[in-house]
Amino acid sequence: MVQILVIEDQALNRKVVRIVLESAGYSVVESVNATEALTYLENSIPSLILMDIALPGKSGEELTRLIKSEPKLCSIPIIAITAAAMSGDKERLLKAGCDDYLSKPIDTHVLVERVKHHIKKKTT
Repeated sequence: MVQILVIEDQALNRKVVRIVLESAGYSVVESVNATEALTYLENSIPSLILMDIALPGKSGEELTRLIKSEPKLCSIPIIAITAAAMSGDKERLLKAGCDDYLSKPIDTHVLVERVKHHIKKKTT
């Protein structure tokens, strides 16, 4: 089963994403901050990561850089999810190592399509 790690500090956002992805046939693991995510990643390699950028403590941007610097984790696609939609945000996040970018509020149809795209791209 394809497993997706959702790193998001807001419970409602996690719930919506989990429901949408599980209904599309994916298994979802949730983390509320960078520490939880890194603990999970010590023993598991998800097929994809959905990364909130505004996390408490270590930001999603910092966490992305850290994940992409680890040889065993660097090939995991990361989709940034953020309410920040200022000019240059998308470019900055892609430069940090994110493979894609979605702005909040999330269009659930676009979310599923982007997840499918990146998982297919990774397996081909």
